[in-house]
Amino acid sequence: MSLFGDGLEAAVQKAFTRPAPKSAGAQMRYLVKQLKGTKAVAQMLRVSQRTVERYVKDQIKKPRPDLAARMEREVKKRWQPQIRARARQTAATTGGIVIDTRARIGYTAPIGSTDDSRLRHLTVALPPQYAARLFDAQQAGASDQQLQEIAAEGLKEVYFQDDGRRAGSLEEVRFTDIEHVEFDL
Repeated sequence: MSLFGDGLEAAVQKAFTRPAPKSAGAQMRYLVKQLKGTKAVAQMLRVSQRTVERYVKDQIKKPRPDLAARMEREVKKRWQPQIRARARQTAATTGGIVIDTRARIGYTAPIGSTDDSRLRHLTVALPPQYAARLFDAQQAGASDQQLQEIAAEGLKEVYFQDDGRRAGSLEEVRFTDIEHVEFDL
């Protein structure tokens, strides 16, 4: 996926009430149950149907690293969909989302102000409408750049303009050279 997409997924996964299956056999059994058959799982994971059956029966216990990563990603994508939806809904309506980032952040402003980009470490609580926009864009398949622009708009409003109490003439926030970004609900 991407830096922002993965960050949003990790934030939602913190809301899980039970841990996802860890062993290869348990993961494979879960995928077979979700996709209703070994053939669909085999096609999704790009392995043979017989290989899937062997994992289900615990005849194979240790998958190749690339297969293990694909299995884990697919299990986490499908794990606890109602909990995932409820966490997104709560963040989008009442809770908002917290963004913790270390990046080069600057802005476009009128002549005479200091608008040079500089490395900043920010932890900012964004209001629910930005959480809703981020999750909606992620669900629609938005690129990392589009998610980054939504986050930059949120930082502009909350951090730089303090919800309209200052820097009213601020035009655009530049959010570049991202070292890390993390989200929390």
